[in-house]
This record gives sequence, C-alpha cells and structure tokens, in this order.
Amino acid sequence: MKRNKTSKAWLHDHLNDPYVQRANAEGYRARAAYKLMEIDDREHLLRRGGVVVDLGAAPGSWCQVAVQRCGPTGKVFALDILPMEAVHGVDFLQGDFTEDSVLEALENRLGGAHVDVVLSDIAPNLSGVATVDQARSIMLCELALDFAVRHLNSHGHFLVKVFQGEGFMAFRKEMERHFASVQVRKPKASRDRSAEVYLLASRLR
Repeated sequence: MKRNKTSKAWLHDHLNDPYVQRANAEGYRARAAYKLMEIDDREHLLRRGGVVVDLGAAPGSWCQVAVQRCGPTGKVFALDILPMEAVHGVDFLQGDFTEDSVLEALENRLGGAHVDVVLSDIAPNLSGVATVDQARSIMLCELALDFAVRHLNSHGHFLVKVFQGEGFMAFRKEMERHFASVQVRKPKASRDRSAEVYLLASRLR
C-alpha cells in the first residue's frame, strides 16, 4: 500500500512538472532536454558543425538538442543499451557501453574523428540497494571519462551526470587530473530532491 501511494505521488508530481509539460508541448522526448539546454546556454558547448557523442542517449532528448544546435554540418553519435526511436541526423548504436565489442563498434563509427563534446547522462539499472547503485553509477562515469579522454580534441568538453555520494569526490579528482577545468552544474530542470549534479570538464591536459 505504501509503495502504491508513493507511486501515485510520483506520477502526480511528474505529470504536473512544468518541464514535463513544456517537453510535451515543444516536442522533446524528456524533460532532460532542458538540463542540457540550460548548461549549453551558459557554456556554449554545442557549436555549429561540432562532433558530439551522447552516451546513455535514450530516449533521445539530448540528441534532439545536439542536432538542433550543431546544425546540418554537425555529427551526432549516440549509444544506449536501450532501444531508441530514430532521431534525424543521429547515428545511433544500441549496446552495452561496458562491453569492449560495443565500444569498438562506436569507435569504428567515429572513423577517427576528434570529438568536440562527450555527453553522458548514463544511469545504471537500479537494484534498490543504495551502495550498489552508487558504485555502478560511478563505474559508468569512469568508463565515460576514459572514452572522453581518448577521443576529445584538446579543447573539447565532457559533461557527465554524477550522483553525489560515495566515490563522488574521488571521481571529480580523477577528472581534474585529466582536465584543466572541472565545474559543478545543477540546472534548474534537475529536481531539487535529486542527488544528481553535472560535472563539466574542459581543456584536456
């Protein structure tokens, strides 16, 4: 009964969320689009003609924003373990980012291109055990960081969602080892009660 009440409360809050309503009205697949837009409006990550990789892309709202802002001369590559309905202008690969064969397939699609922006909004499938879920989340962040370090151009940007908790500070320090600038961003579209923040890294060392 308690779980049912909690689910109903979440559904009520979700349906009445102004960002959910705005996404539905403006044709974005998820409210997360506004998180990226707010950060990009401030930081100017997504530029015309840019090459972008979106890790953990489904359902595709960040891809929609990237395509709009990079324009027809840009290239957007996306990866997710879940299926994603096609987004015009996006080269999507379905697969598990933790598997070497999937990573190799993504790298093959890049064709040696230097990437301007790596986006990672990946979150693990939740087990309900907080310590386990946090460890899985940090592991995915570390894999995304490794990908960014190997594929970004020297002036590229890496934007990654991280949940505050065990391992957060160690991961941030690891980012600072590779990048000259690492900033914390908490966009307005990110719910206040959520432990998520975004780390924005720029300028590879």
